[in-house]
Amino acid sequence: MPKTVEAVVDEHGHIRLLEPLTLHASQRVLITVLEDVPEADTRDVSETALLSEETLAEDWNQEEEGEAWKHLQPKQ
Repeated sequence: MPKTVEAVVDEHGHIRLLEPLTLHASQRVLITVLEDVPEADTRDVSETALLSEETLAEDWNQEEEGEAWKHLQPKQ
């Protein structure tokens, strides 16, 4: 049965698996090179969102804010 394992290929073509893989014999593999998305970019977005959540919540949780968006809430 096919198994997908995440890996990183460096500029010299060396492959480094990111998780252990046990094989009982040599196996044929297919390699798909994905678009490069810098880890820092995705981590920075998440970190920024987490760090700003408390400050933004002060505005979001005000009664005036609830009234302003009330028309978008489902009727109860």
